[in-house]
Amino acid sequence: MLDTLLPILIFSALALAVIGAVRRIRLWRQGRPARVDLLRGLAAMPRRYLVDLHHVVARDKVMSHTHVATAGGFVAAAVLMILVHGLGLANPILGGLLLLASAAMFAGSLFVAKRRRNPPARLSKGPWMRLPKSLMAFSLSVFLLTLPTLGVLPEGTGSGILALALAAVLVWGLGEMFFGMTWGGPMKHAFAGALHLAFHRRPERFGEGNRSTGLKALKLDDPWAPLGVETPSDFTWNQLLGFDACVQCGRCEAVCPAFAAGQPLNPKKLIQDMVVGMAGGSDAHYAGSPYPGKPVGEHVGTPHGPIVARQGTALVDAETLWSCTTCRACVEECPMMIEHVDAIVDMRRFLTLEHGNTPGKGAEVLDNLIATDNPGGFDPGSRMHWAADLNLPLMRDVGEAEVLLWLGDGVFDMRNQRTLRALVKVLRAAEVDFAVLGNEERDSGDVARRLGDEATFQSLAKRNIATLSQYRFRRIVTCDPHSFHVLKNEYGELGGVYEVRHHSTYLAELFEAGRLHFAPWKGGSVTYHDPCYLGRYNGEYEAPRNVLKALGIEVAEMQRSGFRSRCCGGGGGAPITDIPGKQRIPDMRMNDVKETGAELVAVGCPQCTAMLEGVVDASAEVRDIAELVADALMERPAHSGHDSTRTSQPVAETRPVVKEVTP
Repeated sequence: MLDTLLPILIFSALALAVIGAVRRIRLWRQGRPARVDLLRGLAAMPRRYLVDLHHVVARDKVMSHTHVATAGGFVAAAVLMILVHGLGLANPILGGLLLLASAAMFAGSLFVAKRRRNPPARLSKGPWMRLPKSLMAFSLSVFLLTLPTLGVLPEGTGSGILALALAAVLVWGLGEMFFGMTWGGPMKHAFAGALHLAFHRRPERFGEGNRSTGLKALKLDDPWAPLGVETPSDFTWNQLLGFDACVQCGRCEAVCPAFAAGQPLNPKKLIQDMVVGMAGGSDAHYAGSPYPGKPVGEHVGTPHGPIVARQGTALVDAETLWSCTTCRACVEECPMMIEHVDAIVDMRRFLTLEHGNTPGKGAEVLDNLIATDNPGGFDPGSRMHWAADLNLPLMRDVGEAEVLLWLGDGVFDMRNQRTLRALVKVLRAAEVDFAVLGNEERDSGDVARRLGDEATFQSLAKRNIATLSQYRFRRIVTCDPHSFHVLKNEYGELGGVYEVRHHSTYLAELFEAGRLHFAPWKGGSVTYHDPCYLGRYNGEYEAPRNVLKALGIEVAEMQRSGFRSRCCGGGGGAPITDIPGKQRIPDMRMNDVKETGAELVAVGCPQCTAMLEGVVDASAEVRDIAELVADALMERPAHSGHDSTRTSQPVAETRPVVKEVTP
């Protein structure tokens, strides 16, 4: 009886899965066109899954091993089950492999069950709570049904009732594993996730050490190109595919600074809301943590309806989008490699460019950028007043320099002027040939772009590129990670390709080249705060620590440091939009500092300095790395131009990378 029944069950489940897959693909294809290399993407999918994705999953060793057992066991068991029980290709080798695969899957499902017994708050509940039982049902039924095919149990063992019971359990497992994979359910991520890896919006992310963090430019000269995203169908089809790949593990939720601060943002729910909008419906069936302060069940959407409504209900409230600091912690932690920040900025672009709907001081800042080339609205001619006594060389006078020092809009802030003066002191001590643009420098456009004003960003960027094209230099150095990121990763799409260094990286290079000498550190304990736009956006974690080590400082690391560093709350225009929560993000970060017992927190970003120094009753002093280096400077030994204990090689020289650009 089972010989007849099993093939019917298996191929019926496969047929329903195929129908569901076609239906799911139609949902994704509602999005805008996106060019992908289908064959290359499919060919790269195994490596992206086994290497790139598992590099993220492996941060939790227990769950990594569990995933290998359950996912690997399922894929192997499903294929072998079709061969052995569906096509009747039963032999000792295939049958033995099927037993091993289903046993591995069952073992993994036991760990999943243990995880779900008392799940962390970040995990979605609801239908996800039945997943361990479904995994067990599939793996155990396949295992038992395979035993007679190998002669381990005689054919016809047990009664027909037992055989039917096993078949019923298999139907349960097939329903979750095959049917649910494409029709919607806890296993949906397996189908969508595999294709998402193949057709990822940022294929350049994959590969050892690769990064792709720059926002993609809008085609402002194309009258038919949308200005941001208004409806779910305005996303590209592979973005919708990426949203559908969400496994609802909540890793993004656990690291989101806005969610922790009680602001109305949960990146996991935001992605699920986009899935709801893609398919049409409400968020009433969402089984995870809501946006803080916002009940579930009050948001509805359709593929072609507005995501954020000016009146009435919609998928998302505007303040949810404006709560994001664009720190990229969610993207860094996502095991499915979903691009949350891209989606948020795409939606902000529509609100800003089409509706002019930027909260807080957003509109004022954008007006200032248009009128004065800086967000504070200061007189552009006063950009160099802070350095009146420094006699800084100007590019328009010298024409060429080894280093172009990009000052950033910190020149208008008295606190950051101290950092800039310290950096100038260090560069002169190292005898670096540098110059500045002076009043020719404009805002890099970072804050305009994060607030969704792509037009102002591109205007500022193109004018800066035109200015830079007039001069020759080997590299740009800046103490602002936001300017560093934009100049390095986002100007290239507009024609400006440069070699850019953060000042901590350059200071580390100068020390290694023997061009800097320091007195021993005599201060107290020090911790270091990783800026988001230096660390997660650009992968620079070691250089700042190497500089501190060179100063004789042993860093007392915070629990959340490196790629898991907590945001200071200063990115993405968050201080400008100022969405209220239950607590302030910089207060939480200074609590992290306090837990280390450090007397001083070293930083490498003017935004981080401002946010952390703004904490009331802070337990530690905040100082930029350049200030610490400037205070520790010693004269070079008289007998040599460099320290004989270090390499005498000069700082790495590279070809000039200035390009001619038509503004």
